[in-house]
Amino acid sequence: MSLADDYKRQFGWRPWPSIFDALPSLPEQIVLDLGCGVGDQAAEFAARGARVIGIDANEELLRQARARRLPNAEFRLCDLRASPDLGVVVDGLWCSFTASYFPDLPAALAAWAKHLRPGGWAALTEIDDLFGHEPLGSPTKALLDAYARDALAAGRYDFFMGRKLRNHLERSGFAVLKTLTLEDQELAFAGPARAEVLDAWRSRFDRMQLLRVFCGPNFERVREEFLGCLACAGHRSTAEVYCCIAAKTGAPAAGARTR
Repeated sequence: MSLADDYKRQFGWRPWPSIFDALPSLPEQIVLDLGCGVGDQAAEFAARGARVIGIDANEELLRQARARRLPNAEFRLCDLRASPDLGVVVDGLWCSFTASYFPDLPAALAAWAKHLRPGGWAALTEIDDLFGHEPLGSPTKALLDAYARDALAAGRYDFFMGRKLRNHLERSGFAVLKTLTLEDQELAFAGPARAEVLDAWRSRFDRMQLLRVFCGPNFERVREEFLGCLACAGHRSTAEVYCCIAAKTGAPAAGARTR
């Protein structure tokens, strides 16, 4: 199964309705979708009357997004690490499961916020402690923890970005309006995982070539123990999905719901 196919099936497992319900009013707003993937969330914005500009560095995913022929949506090939000048001013920044790839998130936010009008909003959604699932044996937990520390030290990925979103946004000149902690049918849930969720996790492990190298001969043992943990009746997640909704320069975004 391709990465695009994985993204498409994951869409239904995410808590998007809860997040979209908490956003400012969307009709006629311009939204910059950072790391847009196959355009599933862009479709939600377009359906709610917004104009969407999707940005991604993966041409395969962008082809899938463009093939949807969404009204009021365009998709651009762009590396967000390059701090590009996109030539647009937008009402909202949307960033879902992309922030962790920017361990120095305040620097990235400073570049992205240049495209955001004063008082505009930002909504960042991210996992915290991706491998945080129990019960796992101590050797497996130690290897996964060491890999997470290595990824952060190398500037590749922050496995604990979710809990840091509020602080990073506030340091970057945003006023946080609301923080949501959400269940996710794949990433943060209790009880045994469904067969299709286990299959998605297996695909994720197969894509993580750096983890394979890091674990060496222990990789298959780690993968199978982790999948067994997800499948067992006593499974529980310590991982959490966070969403922070914030306004630029401390001014509340028009129409923001802060219930």
